[in-house]
Amino acid sequence: MRRTVSLSSELPITGLLAYCRAGFEAECGEELLQAGLKLGCQVSVEAEAGSGFVRLCSVRPDRRLQQVQWADLIFARQLLLEVGELTGLPERDRLTPLLTALQGLPLKVGSVWLETADTNEAKELSGFCRRFGDKLAPALQQAGVLVGPEDGVRLVLFWRNHGQVHLALAMPGNRSEWPQGIPRLRMPFEAPSRSTLKLAEAIQVFMSAEEEQQRFKSSMRAVDLGAAPGGWTWQLITRGLKVLAVDNGPLKGNVQGHPQVRHFRQDGFRFRPDQPVDWLVCDMVEQPVRVARLMADWLADGLAREAIFNLKLPMKKRLAEVERCFDEIRERLSGVPHQLEARQLYHDREEITVYLRRLSSRKR
Repeated sequence: MRRTVSLSSELPITGLLAYCRAGFEAECGEELLQAGLKLGCQVSVEAEAGSGFVRLCSVRPDRRLQQVQWADLIFARQLLLEVGELTGLPERDRLTPLLTALQGLPLKVGSVWLETADTNEAKELSGFCRRFGDKLAPALQQAGVLVGPEDGVRLVLFWRNHGQVHLALAMPGNRSEWPQGIPRLRMPFEAPSRSTLKLAEAIQVFMSAEEEQQRFKSSMRAVDLGAAPGGWTWQLITRGLKVLAVDNGPLKGNVQGHPQVRHFRQDGFRFRPDQPVDWLVCDMVEQPVRVARLMADWLADGLAREAIFNLKLPMKKRLAEVERCFDEIRERLSGVPHQLEARQLYHDREEITVYLRRLSSRKR
């Protein structure tokens, strides 16, 4: 259940700040812009190619921006409410003007994070953020700004350089809980390829730990289309599922010959199971609309209940291609209650990951 936290009506929400993969600022900015315009806000986008972040700037403070939902955005790793900006901070004393600005806001927070964009240029600020954060937190506590609890409103200080910082808020239930919006997953030694991390991250993003326990059980069956060398299949068998791995290429490592895996050397677009399965996963390098149609057809025909798959995006008109794929899915599932979510994961590259689930009528 989404947690609701009220902010003071006097708090100026001047815009939104979103983190994204460097190179996808245009897509992230367009999503934010459309969300703001849909609410009737007078907004514009600041999006510099390669910066790893996007700002949605409001002509005047607008509380309606709180209604934008992070879960509805595909390309945003993190979503923040911007409430201020400081520039020209003196090198000898950044703390005093920062405390003055924060004490001037009607604001109480549960935690404070200092962050930067996920770019090579911004990495030089990471050491500064750690050192300055050690000084800032006690000062905020003494000033009565940092009062807890930790799972409450999070103050995020987003540093663009040593002298410029954006003051922003990450709201409970409408934010990523990972620093910089990036899950730091360890590569399993037994997995045959790094692509295994994409499915591991997708499961964490699209469902809670409790939902994962319910959705992945040892009694379940799954199909992995385009399985070789077996990274996604490995994630499924470690959760106890029996997997039909479909690929003309070879499986490798622990997946090859595993008792829970049956390998079918067939075309992933033509393969169909002898009986319906619980899960369908797919990471085939193919035209995104073709993959979208295939996934929707499996669920529409009752061959699978849930699916996680990747859509490889073109270099241009990425958002338009995503909408085209989603239109195809919705058309094929017309009259079938379903859940459709998508996110560009940290472990994705020129692609997005989609979660599609067939719902019972009462969950429509």
